[in-house]
Amino acid sequence: MLRICAAFVLCLLPLAALADPSGRVRVIDADTWEVGGTKVRLFGIDAPELNQPCLLDGRAWECGVWATEQTRRAYQGARAVCAPVTTDRHGRVVARCSVGGEDVGRRMVSEGWAFAFRRYSMDYDLDDKTAAVQGRGLHRGQVQDPAAFRAQRQAAPAPVPTGGCVIKGNVSSKGERIYHMPGQEHYDRTRINTGQGERWFCSETEARAAGWRRARR
Repeated sequence: MLRICAAFVLCLLPLAALADPSGRVRVIDADTWEVGGTKVRLFGIDAPELNQPCLLDGRAWECGVWATEQTRRAYQGARAVCAPVTTDRHGRVVARCSVGGEDVGRRMVSEGWAFAFRRYSMDYDLDDKTAAVQGRGLHRGQVQDPAAFRAQRQAAPAPVPTGGCVIKGNVSSKGERIYHMPGQEHYDRTRINTGQGERWFCSETEARAAGWRRARR
């Protein structure tokens, strides 16, 4: 009997891992949130990366930062209820989420803060097309498909620091932007992945100005 119970519990573990996340929202970036302490990738949408270069009226535009700011203004601290769909290769729960009964994915695509991720879902296809026709949000500028941008960055070799730019800007699992100085505890084992928004800095002043903080040790 004990063996049967143990087997039953093990079978339930994958379901438990996909238990419905709910709770206060902490926006990591536009399409990745922490909901009640669980890291959630919003299903059916895709937003530019924080380091993704875009153009608006012929000028450089930090479109990923802009999309994250809009999302944060709308949802930071709100209570979300999410329905899991699957998990991704990073171990995040991929889920449909709502705030106040409103589908946040639909609103974000409709406002132009994200695009419909048609590779995985056509749920927001018409919302995306309407936003594009009306020139809302990201559709005002020139924005490369985020998935294509990520693929290019992952395929490209990591840049080698030159000219004394040896400070490592790392993005933590919680989305915090932290820089490591030579000689600090975790400097040698920190790897720079530009596809995840990580980068090299030439000075602490430059790193702080870009919104990164120094590692505590």
